[in-house]
Amino acid sequence: MTGPADRFLKPASPHQRRYEALRARFVEGCSTAEAARRFGYTPGSFRNLCSRFLNQADPAFLFPDPPARPRRAPDTRPPDRRRARIRELRASQLSIHDIHRALQREGQGASIGFIHKVLKEAGLTRLARRPPDQRPAVLAAPVADRRELDLSPRRLRTDFGGLFLFAHDLAQLDLDHLVRDLLGSRMIPPGCAIRALLALKLWGIGRPSRVMPEVLDAGIALFAGLNAMPKRATLTDYSCRVDPRHLTSVMERWHHALAGLDRRLGHGQSFDLDFHTIPYHGDEALIEKHYVSKRSRRQKGILTFLARDAGARSFVWANATVTRATQHDAILRFVDAWTQRTGAAPAELVFDSRLSTYANLARLEAAGIAFLTLRRRTARMVDALLAAPPSQWRRITLHNVGRAYRTPRILDQTVPLRDYPKPIRQIAITDLGHDRPTLLLTNQMTARASDLIDRYARRMVIENTIADAIDFFHMDALSAAVPLKIDVDVQLTVMASALYRTLAARLGDGFETQKPGSLFRKLVKASATIDITPTDIIVTLGRRAYNPHLLKAGFAERRTPIPWLDQRRLNIRFA
Repeated sequence: MTGPADRFLKPASPHQRRYEALRARFVEGCSTAEAARRFGYTPGSFRNLCSRFLNQADPAFLFPDPPARPRRAPDTRPPDRRRARIRELRASQLSIHDIHRALQREGQGASIGFIHKVLKEAGLTRLARRPPDQRPAVLAAPVADRRELDLSPRRLRTDFGGLFLFAHDLAQLDLDHLVRDLLGSRMIPPGCAIRALLALKLWGIGRPSRVMPEVLDAGIALFAGLNAMPKRATLTDYSCRVDPRHLTSVMERWHHALAGLDRRLGHGQSFDLDFHTIPYHGDEALIEKHYVSKRSRRQKGILTFLARDAGARSFVWANATVTRATQHDAILRFVDAWTQRTGAAPAELVFDSRLSTYANLARLEAAGIAFLTLRRRTARMVDALLAAPPSQWRRITLHNVGRAYRTPRILDQTVPLRDYPKPIRQIAITDLGHDRPTLLLTNQMTARASDLIDRYARRMVIENTIADAIDFFHMDALSAAVPLKIDVDVQLTVMASALYRTLAARLGDGFETQKPGSLFRKLVKASATIDITPTDIIVTLGRRAYNPHLLKAGFAERRTPIPWLDQRRLNIRFA
């Protein structure tokens, strides 16, 4: 048991321990080694302590005064009216989230944490859970209605200010006219419905169960041309009522209008093609099983065919109605659609081996379309290639500076194919980091082998683009809390991808190669203050590091009348 004497012999405070050790040395006459041992010092550190004590004239060396507490300046700020308003709203039996939405509607934004702090300081406890029929009527979110859109002069704050960077192009494309064939109503015309769905895509909102609280914002509703965003059930119901035939004509008009806005997005020459399986986790018996590459297995899903313009780096065509019976003809359907759209067949197609058959390769050859694809390897093919004399192989240099294997060996020859009318060029490639040779098939008989290999390597970018569409545009959200009809969702992804590519092309300075997710984080994800005047919609974006690039691109000088906002001119400014 610790007695009173131990408080002096075994001091706990470092200041007291220093005092007792120095007292033992200079008052009691203990040796340096004995005093150091008694109070837990090493001999060297205690000698340094004694030296500092002898050279220190300040008596506060042993027991320094405690630091003075900083004096708080008197609070001269005006009283925060939000606190009184929060207490007043709680008196009406509103929950924290209800109070948060009510303050936003009143233009007095307050975070959930701040509201909780105010209620806690006031000694107000949490409300008991209530059934929906017992909640106050003020909780009901406003019903989306174009006729209730308020464009009277006012100011509002929005977290979705960057969306208006796309409003200029949507106005020039005349989206309301493009989607005139789709179903709509006087409350939600088709243009407003498509803009509302497109806003979720452009903002990268993945449609989880909490999606609607995220979009209870006056800014995103103004972008859509509505008084409020449609609810989840409305969005789902609308996508299910879209006629696929009308959707096809809408997309054709969309691409023609987009080509007029930016020729790079409408007149591509070389295209990367690929399949993507959108997984489905329900019990629908009619859903077929397809191969899912990221899981390396077959499972239920919707097989989607995607075409990407290699020059513009953007999706230009998508088909979500592919089945196992028609998947090998998906390339021919794209060729027909592109020829009908532009008046000329694609110049070059680059795709994987599983996208087509040898008979369809013959049809591409007959149409004068250059193609580049892989050939499926068999054990007999590999043995024959490895048995070829070394003199037939030659080493080449690839021009892609980022490639790890830049000097592969190739065997360039012509071979016969079943269902193909004449010998075709086959390039076998080794020293690419694979165990077996890679086989390229092409009807480009005079092109350099190194150029063809580099071109096929660039085709792998479409897989990265699809991965970005999954990650940012949430193309795989087939079983989300806001389920959309898959063909509508895929076409919205194509539209959003084109809008981001148009934004990147307008900016230049290396933004052309950046993914939509990166463009969103750097440029689009910005809050803003919106001032509505009788003639203008003034969007003042907050300070961001990349705002100078938007200024250089001329966004501050653009004055575009917005048809769905009563022809008010959009004016984007920067704080």
